[in-house]
This record gives sequence, structure tokens and C-alpha cells, in this order.
Amino acid sequence: MKFHTEYLTFQTKKHREYIHITPQVEAAVKRSGVKEGMVLVSAMHITAAVYVNDHESGLIEDIDLWLEGLAPFRADYKHHRTGENNGDSHLKSLIMHHEVIVPVTAGKLDFGPWQQIFYAEFDGQRPKRVILKVMGE
Repeated sequence: MKFHTEYLTFQTKKHREYIHITPQVEAAVKRSGVKEGMVLVSAMHITAAVYVNDHESGLIEDIDLWLEGLAPFRADYKHHRTGENNGDSHLKSLIMHHEVIVPVTAGKLDFGPWQQIFYAEFDGQRPKRVILKVMGE
């Protein structure tokens, strides 16, 4: 079994951003030489997420509005007693989750129709990392 690890680094310009990362993941799979296996894509921060969905701008706006409705920015989160002001970012990350596993078949990501990989940043404007771990034969 082969293992190949790469890291992506993001420093978003906005507090919340959604970044299409499928091309970077595809390139890592190609560099790995793995033909049959899987790739783990995991945000290495507790105020970010990785998810699979359609790459359509209206849907991304809908997701952002939905998350803000479920976990709105507020001043009264108990987490803010620590001196942080990102309680909503932690909750948004929990809703979206921090990682995905995508199958690799014949050396390529084996997606269903329209599926793409995204990095979601909920507390941006500083460097954050994502690990790509390709495993297989």
C-alpha cells in the first residue's frame, strides 16, 4: 500500500469563504501514483470544514445563508469568555464537518455527477491548512 501526503494552505480575504479545491486534490492524487484507493481531505483547524457538493454559486450562497441562520454570529456565546469572538465559526464547522474521504479509481477521483470538493473557512484572514492523504495501490 502507498501513502502520499500533501498540505494546502489558505489565507482567505474574508471571514467566511468557500473555496473549490477539487483541482488541487486531483493533482495530489496524480502525483501519488495511487490507482485504486482513497484520498482523505481534512481541515486542520476547528473553525473550518471540508465538504462535497455541487460547484454552483447560488448553492454556495444558499449554504452560507443556511449556516448563518443555524449558527449566527452573536456576542453572547460562552466561548467568547476566552477572549475569542468566533463561537459561531466553531458551530458552523461542526455542522459541515472537517473532512471527507473520496474514492480513487483508475487514478482519478471517483465522484458522482456534479460532486466537487470544497474548503469552507468560517474564521478567516489568517493561514489555515488542509491535509491531503492519498492511500492505496
